[in-house]
Amino acid sequence: MTTGLLIFIIVLVLVAALVFVFSRQRRTARLRDQFGPEYERTVGETGSRHAAEAELEERRDRLEELEIAPLDAAARERYLERWHLVQAKFVDSPTEATRAADQLINEVMRDRGYPVEEFEQRAADISVDHAQVVDDYRAAHAVAEANERSEASTEDLRQALVHYRSLFEDLLDVPEADRTLVHDLVEEETAGHAEAPVAPGASADGRVERDPVPAAERARTATPASDRTERPEEEAR
Repeated sequence: MTTGLLIFIIVLVLVAALVFVFSRQRRTARLRDQFGPEYERTVGETGSRHAAEAELEERRDRLEELEIAPLDAAARERYLERWHLVQAKFVDSPTEATRAADQLINEVMRDRGYPVEEFEQRAADISVDHAQVVDDYRAAHAVAEANERSEASTEDLRQALVHYRSLFEDLLDVPEADRTLVHDLVEEETAGHAEAPVAPGASADGRVERDPVPAAERARTATPASDRTERPEEEAR
């Protein structure tokens, strides 16, 4: 083998190695950009960057085979109305509201074309196009499972509802301006339940017992202090 041929082969090997390294770097950058925090979570879970990237690419390939479609305008409005009812329900029953939020997320996913039979597969599918909120989904689902075992505090349930909201907005493609409004509604409607697992006067499922006599009625019918004290002229008589 001549020296010139040997040099040529070495150059080819070096070029091939550089192309391989460059392609791997581009692959890593692309997956990191697409999956965000989910990329590092998967690396930690698999214990290998190569295995994690292979898994993430499998998720992407799987999703391309599914017929995922956006919701039409009528469906979006219908689901938004139902979400607002779920938020309002939290005031009287955090337990039922959290359960309803979990079910509503499943319905939206099914309507868009996601398989919903198994949670881990749902989370994996969601991570492809909604990687920034998949951790919220996992956290909310964990609370929902604790909720079924009666192990979730009211603050846990409130946080779960906020987490569900993040995924819900992504699935519905809610504009950023409207997302602030929805967030404010969650905070406003659930703030009264953030202090303790069960509020004073509440039943075990978090439902607040209403006073049978409204405060306004009590104030109207109460005897004023001035009427309970005898006037000086009345004492003189």
